[in-house]
Order: sequence, then structure tokens, then C-alpha cells
Amino acid sequence: MTQTFVQQLNPKHFWISTDLELLPSYEESGDRYEIINGELFVTRAPHWKHQSTCGKIFALLDKWSTETGLGQPSIAPGIIFEGGDNVIPDLAWASDQVLASMDQAGHLTSAPELVIEVLSSGVENERRDKVIKLKLYADQGVQEYWLVDWRMQQVEIYRLNQQELKLVKRLTINEKISTPLLQNFSCNLEQFFV
Repeated sequence: MTQTFVQQLNPKHFWISTDLELLPSYEESGDRYEIINGELFVTRAPHWKHQSTCGKIFALLDKWSTETGLGQPSIAPGIIFEGGDNVIPDLAWASDQVLASMDQAGHLTSAPELVIEVLSSGVENERRDKVIKLKLYADQGVQEYWLVDWRMQQVEIYRLNQQELKLVKRLTINEKISTPLLQNFSCNLEQFFV
């Protein structure tokens, strides 16, 4: 089911979390659903290399988290923000304090400190990750946002500054990535992609 098809069903519908119960499950359709500002976004299962990149980043963050005991990373966590925004970023890292805010279904209800989106091709996917989610995550207080491009083998790092996520670095494969959020976390960017 594509976004276009869903929107043709009712193009003026303001989507809320409970509407998701009316749509086919991921197991039935292979579609993931997100709601941002009442707009429904439908995406198909990503490219193999997209998922491989997610796994590699998760492994690096998980190793650091296990060593420090300060929080946990997750692949495709459900995040339900107040106001009905319901998103599934590719990865997130949350402190133990944020993890304590999960609802009974295991979804975060407050912003994780770090959100990571691995870019999928397509104009609509880029608009969602580079514009719509960037604004949503800033509004919700995400401290840092990484946009990972596995095709170009680069990462854009955005940090929250005066309630806006602003681009602070664009890293290429030969550089190291680190963040003040995760003290002493550092790795060569190529580890995301090899």
C-alpha cells in the first residue's frame, strides 16, 4: 500500500495513532506507518544495504552502551509523542532516564537524545527525513540527529541549538564520528558502511 493510495482513500483525513489499527500490519503488508502533524507516511521495507548500515551503527552504539551502562540503542523504535505524532526512526539512542518513560506497549513517549535516519532514495523519503522529521525532532527536544547516506558514505550531524536542529558537521568516509552526547564514543565512519 503506497502513501498515494492511502491518501486517495481520504486525502483530507487528519491521521491519529488509533487510525493505525485500521491499516494492515507490517507482517501482512510489509509497510511501516508514521504520523507527523496528522500526515500519514507509508514506507516499504528498505534496501538491504540500508538495513546493513543500521545494524552496523547499532552494534557500535550497543558496544559503547554496554561498556558505560548509560543507556541503550534500538533499531526501529516506536516513539509516540504528545499530540499524536507517531514515528519509527531507523535507530535511536536513549538514556536510562528517557527509557523509563516508555508506555506499557514498549514505545518511547519522550524524545531520545539521539535519533538516526538512514536515507532511502526518493523525493518523498528525503522530504520526510530532511525536512519533516528534522522539524519534529527539534520540536520534541531530540539533542542530536544523524542523517546517514549509505550511497554517498557520509553523515550529516545536526545538534539542537535554540530549539532548532542545525547542521554542525558533514562527515565523509575517511573521517571519525563522535558526539558530546556519548562521552568517549568515537569510530571511523567507514565502520558504518564496510
